[in-house]
Amino acid sequence: MAAMPPMDDELKALQWRAWHRGTREADLMIGGFFDAHREQWGSQERDWFSGLLQEQDVDIMAWAIGAAEPPARFQGPMMQAMQRLDYLKAPK
Repeated sequence: MAAMPPMDDELKALQWRAWHRGTREADLMIGGFFDAHREQWGSQERDWFSGLLQEQDVDIMAWAIGAAEPPARFQGPMMQAMQRLDYLKAPK
């Protein structure tokens, strides 16, 4: 397995915010999404994720599982990737 490239300060800040949400479930969903996808992100994707992190965890999780429609500003390929939930590791 190849080592992940080092993160710049912006990505480190996003990582911290993604993994320190307040509940373990939100940490796993939002932090797991960050870990799985951050290597492919350019500035637009980073901006989208930064904006998403401003939202309430219950809203983000509802959008990710399809229980609620995300606002237009969060719709698109990034939300679709989050909604696949294929980045979550299920405990054994």
